[in-house]
Amino acid sequence: MCGIAGFYNSHMNTDARITAINGMNERMFHRGPDAGGYYIDDISGLTFGHRRLSIQDLSENGAQPITSQDGRLIMVYNGEIYNALKIRDRLESEDGTIVWRGTSDTEILLEAIAKYGITEALKLTKGMFALAVYDKKLGKLHLARDRVGEKPLYYGHVRSDLVFASDIDVIRAYPGFDNEIDTQALGMYLRYSFIPTPMSVYKGIYKLKPGTVMTIDLASSESSTESYYDLRDEYAFGKTEDRFKGDYNDAVDELESVLRSAVKSQMISDVPLGAFLSGGIDSSVCVALMQSVANAPVKTFTIGFEDKQYDESEYAACIAKHLGTDHTSLMISEKDLMDVVPKMAEIFTEPFADSSQIPTYLVSKLARSKVTVSLSGDAGDELFCGYNTYWKVANLYNKLSPLPKGIKRLAGSVIAGSGNNTLYRAAHCLKANDIANLHEAVCYDMTRMSRMLGTSHQDNKQELLLAEELRDKSAGLEDEMMLRDLLRYHPDDILVKVDRAGMAVSLENRVPMLDKDVLKFAFSLPVDYKLASDNEGSVVNKRILRDVLYRHIPKELMDRPKKGFSVPLKKWLTEGPVHDRAWEELNESELVKAGLIDKNGLTKLMNNFLSKGENTSLLWSVIVLEQWYRKYE
Repeated sequence: MCGIAGFYNSHMNTDARITAINGMNERMFHRGPDAGGYYIDDISGLTFGHRRLSIQDLSENGAQPITSQDGRLIMVYNGEIYNALKIRDRLESEDGTIVWRGTSDTEILLEAIAKYGITEALKLTKGMFALAVYDKKLGKLHLARDRVGEKPLYYGHVRSDLVFASDIDVIRAYPGFDNEIDTQALGMYLRYSFIPTPMSVYKGIYKLKPGTVMTIDLASSESSTESYYDLRDEYAFGKTEDRFKGDYNDAVDELESVLRSAVKSQMISDVPLGAFLSGGIDSSVCVALMQSVANAPVKTFTIGFEDKQYDESEYAACIAKHLGTDHTSLMISEKDLMDVVPKMAEIFTEPFADSSQIPTYLVSKLARSKVTVSLSGDAGDELFCGYNTYWKVANLYNKLSPLPKGIKRLAGSVIAGSGNNTLYRAAHCLKANDIANLHEAVCYDMTRMSRMLGTSHQDNKQELLLAEELRDKSAGLEDEMMLRDLLRYHPDDILVKVDRAGMAVSLENRVPMLDKDVLKFAFSLPVDYKLASDNEGSVVNKRILRDVLYRHIPKELMDRPKKGFSVPLKKWLTEGPVHDRAWEELNESELVKAGLIDKNGLTKLMNNFLSKGENTSLLWSVIVLEQWYRKYE
């Protein structure tokens, strides 16, 4: 894993370019502590920077920036191509003149781009990446990102200069950076607890959409964007031409096969490798399949919590013992968790308020003490109907949808005021004019209260645009909600969390369930293969994933309520050092002084929490934003 950066400025002299790129590289040292380098093209004015975390081909042959054999292309790249050897075999069969300098996936990817062009080359890949390629012959810069957004890539302009980087803090290091905060982005942040793609916290700086290639003609400054993969199209194809045609038992067999293949391909590494093991279904499936193909005990890592309401370490230890892994567990106190809170702004560098970022950082830190690469079970919920919201919202919507529209809207207005998050989402369903507006219900929507803070909003524009795109591709409400989360919540929340938390300690995190074959197969399945009822009428989520797991781990070890990976936020914000610091900062809020949020609205939010325990998530988002603003602005 690595960090990449670059800029286009035709007026800087060479010394100024070296100073600028070294400053940007320094900001992403944690993403690549093993080596660093840069490329400067004085003719074009383009400069590339790179920091390296060595995973494959630890020699200098894997160093970057890297030049293609024909000398035409220069590339900086962050990621892993899991099927690189297959691509190499294809290249060799078609061109026997290639002389490889090393064994890195970087070199293979670059030669594939030189041979097939960037779009066709990326279609061949199975991996996670963000990259920049400069074509010296055409004078064009290509920026690209992996299919689902595992690796980050920011781009935009500082003054008139084009810049890009793996981290927005790296762009802040570019000389002359003075971009204003985007108040629309803050409004979206307070609504979701993250800033959705393509927005960033700054005007003029954007996140590249997953599955796309942006091409910029440096001479004319004209740019174009091309999609080489679209989850929506893959999903739609899976519900029509590619839908699974076997019975349920066939589906369980096939899922185990594609998951095992994905896991095995992602275990390729020249450095120590392990896995997170929380004790839940997703991570347990991942570890079970890793152990089934490994020739030695897999290294697994769990953190436990003193508060038993959040602790699953005992279950994880039992699963590790059953599978025979080399297990490491660390008990974390509430003080350990709270001590990390002040570090979050520095680790995430952009406002981000998913509180599970705290334990994710701690388990990453634990894993990094013994390995450099770790696999995780992320994406199981979004692919196999794991969240309770999916079936609760769908059930309520289906039961009440026959009612006249006026009655539905009235009922929606009544239950929206209940304070219950699930009911609030369901209320939006009832108030919706058509199914497209369901997306307003299932987002992490805190619009009611965030409006009173005086932040700018785009209202429903983004949600309705996304809904319109999905309207004709959905096979049902549960499927629609899963797809929506894969398009927004997963890349902008879950994947941001695991990338930044891991990279903060120089740990590469890999997600086998996001393998393109796993995605394709999951999309081909009917929802009743994922969501069902047991003999007692209780809802069974992730049905097919559970049945794969039960082939490796006894059912009695897994049948228990889901706890999630969370922290006692409400308790922290009611009393103790987190509360004390937060209230001190909010009472003298720099956000209020800057006119970014309304003082009366903030006071009301704080009072409502203290008197009624309401809007914990929104209050936490404001606290995180305050800390971010104090550090960076």
